[in-house]
Amino acid sequence: MAVPVAFFAVFFAWPVAAIVTRGLKADGAWRFGRIADVVGQSDIRHVLWFTTWQALASTALTLLVALPAAYVFARLDFPGKQVLRAVVTVPFVLPTVVVGTAFLALVGRGGLLDELWGVRLDTTVWAILLAHVFFNYAVVVRTVGGLWAQLDPRQEEAARMLGVSPLGAWRKVTLPALAPAVAAAALMVFLFTFTSFGVVQILGGPTFSTLEVEIYRQTSEIFDLSTAAVLTIVQFVAVGAILAVHAWTVRRRESALRLVDPSVTARRPRGAGQWALLGGVLATVAVLLVLPPAVLVRRSFDGGFGYYRALGDADGGTFLVAPVQSVVTSLEYAVAATAIAVVIGGLAAAALARRDAGRLVRGFDALLMLPLGVSAVTVGFGFLIALDKPPLDLRQSWILVPLAQALVGAPFVVRTMLPVLRAVDGRLREAAAVLGASPWQVWREVDLPMVRRALLVAAGFAFAVSLGEFGATVFIARPDNPTLPVAVARLLSRPGDLNYGQAMALSTILMVVCAVALLVLERLRTDRTGEF
Repeated sequence: MAVPVAFFAVFFAWPVAAIVTRGLKADGAWRFGRIADVVGQSDIRHVLWFTTWQALASTALTLLVALPAAYVFARLDFPGKQVLRAVVTVPFVLPTVVVGTAFLALVGRGGLLDELWGVRLDTTVWAILLAHVFFNYAVVVRTVGGLWAQLDPRQEEAARMLGVSPLGAWRKVTLPALAPAVAAAALMVFLFTFTSFGVVQILGGPTFSTLEVEIYRQTSEIFDLSTAAVLTIVQFVAVGAILAVHAWTVRRRESALRLVDPSVTARRPRGAGQWALLGGVLATVAVLLVLPPAVLVRRSFDGGFGYYRALGDADGGTFLVAPVQSVVTSLEYAVAATAIAVVIGGLAAAALARRDAGRLVRGFDALLMLPLGVSAVTVGFGFLIALDKPPLDLRQSWILVPLAQALVGAPFVVRTMLPVLRAVDGRLREAAAVLGASPWQVWREVDLPMVRRALLVAAGFAFAVSLGEFGATVFIARPDNPTLPVAVARLLSRPGDLNYGQAMALSTILMVVCAVALLVLERLRTDRTGEF
């Protein structure tokens, strides 16, 4: 456990503390009164209000759109179900930069809606809300649908036999059982949208700003570290509260239900109502989840392969190397970040899975989730401030980017491997030890064969997440080694159709790589519950 604790202390807690200290401490004295001063500003209050409002609206809209799909995946069996499950999940692993670019191609200047009806939704809140639904649709489908598939349908059928209407049986029997999963999914969606950066940065324009975007603006454009530090503290407290409530709902979900094999609960659609529901879900997936990436791909081929060929040309300005080099750079960084995340996350999961783990160790489980919610912009900027002197002067080192990416990937590794490690019978380890096996041999001969597939899935998630990380790398990626998301953002910030088309082409490449990684994950999944 010492290695994961040291890793998160040095590369997460220290950078965050460094930027907060830099902003709130002056002449050796703390200026905590600055917190009230910043929060009291009208423009900051507006940012806080919009951040909370859009997160609530995005969560409600996502639940409204995705819950019918959760029922379809849980209770209905139809041809192509596994393919549709993969299609639904692809948006979740797409980088936020790709999501923002895809919706620009759909609702932005010269987008599909603009071409057909002269309608533009970019720089409007609707573009942000729809993009958030696109990104988080799979969270609800797989979290709620995964539990729904394991609920015994005979309980609802028994209520029906006692004279309760179908709606009443669902409301009195199924909904209470699903409530913890719905709450957990809603909290995760709220967390992802509350800390949204890439989507709002691309689609919101100068009109809309979340906490994450405002922290970026205060640090990189205004250079007001004091205000950025206050906003980081506000976001940190909010994220901590959300994660605490989420952990409580997960414990309720794990301990309060009797579950059955999900393979016996799904049936072929019966009646016009179920067929209509299935058709509606398919139509929603086609319009909301398939259309934006499809339009993105089409826009990238406007004029043939010209935009793709232009990626091989260095302009000597914003890009010191050809934009296509960012593909190779991103893959190299993602491989290194995956290796780090698997080692750190695997060690943490192994320590947390031990039955004799103390309360302090179990508490570290919740802390592992903080990098997913704390401002990645703060972490990236904190890297530049904290890791700038011996023995850890890493500002000019290539490893800085993989370290930041691994911070985001490691929690996914822990969440994937921990349930499998906890399921390993401890008596097998004890028997191997009695027979003279060393701790390394016990791991290699007992644990590894059982967790091998979970380890591959964890590595796949870490790779996809690392490949698309944007908030931290936008600060620390060097001009001669930009990552794919950073390259896309730079191209979008420059005027001209060529730059816009190149951004579409790079986004398409990034989307294909992430989609392939997801399809491999679908083949390697260790269970069929469909949960994350």
